Amino acid sequence: MSQYEHDKIVPYAASNAAKKEQVATMFDHIAKRYDFLNRFLSLGIDQGWRKKAIAYFGQQKINHLLDIATGTADMALMAQKTIAPVKITGIDISEGMMQYGRIKIADKGLSDRIQLITGDSTAIPFEDQTFDAAMVAFGVRNFANLEKGLSEIYRVLQPGSKLVILEFSQPSSFWFKPIYQFYMNWVTPTIGKLFSGNRAAYQYLNDSVIAFPEGAAFINIFEQVGFKQVIQKKLTLGICSIYCGIK
Repeated sequence: MSQYEHDKIVPYAASNAAKKEQVATMFDHIAKRYDFLNRFLSLGIDQGWRKKAIAYFGQQKINHLLDIATGTADMALMAQKTIAPVKITGIDISEGMMQYGRIKIADKGLSDRIQLITGDSTAIPFEDQTFDAAMVAFGVRNFANLEKGLSEIYRVLQPGSKLVILEFSQPSSFWFKPIYQFYMNWVTPTIGKLFSGNRAAYQYLNDSVIAFPEGAAFINIFEQVGFKQVIQKKLTLGICSIYCGIK
């Protein structure tokens, strides 16, 4: 599998730990404040992005939806509310994040419909063709190996199934780009440190967005692992994108 510059971006540059372990540790540390900071830093816009991404599944009945990098289960809960799959399985490498997700799921009485388990995108713990839909929200930047992660998702999907990815991208507007860069490089890490005590996590957010092979480059990787009819939809002046492909 090819390695990309994005695969080398880690939260703690001085650490000798692999990217997977570093990312898991980072999210464990910020899990308690993660949902609050998501809403605060995005001014609540992230919820609208999630709804638009889930809408790409259309009206088809989904029996088993896979939510990769499920975190605190925001996407899983929204998908259950809006498209009502029979079952949703969320996987993540951060137990710290999932413990908050399980509380949210239980509070809504959905523990029989949504399960969260420890799982790595580069070795998804399920048999071939287990799922008939999959999604990743703000998680592909954290894959230790982007191409391997997409290949694993392809493997566990049934033919004809959709993969929907929601991820940050960089705006191209000449007037908005410097404002965005200032916000991501200075405001986000500073606020992240203030509320979570972890500046590195929110500096990593910016660094990983910059290194991520977005747009045509990402579509190319999508297609290389086998997905067809891959599209990109930019949101909010290009600071976020939806990607959708079919196995």
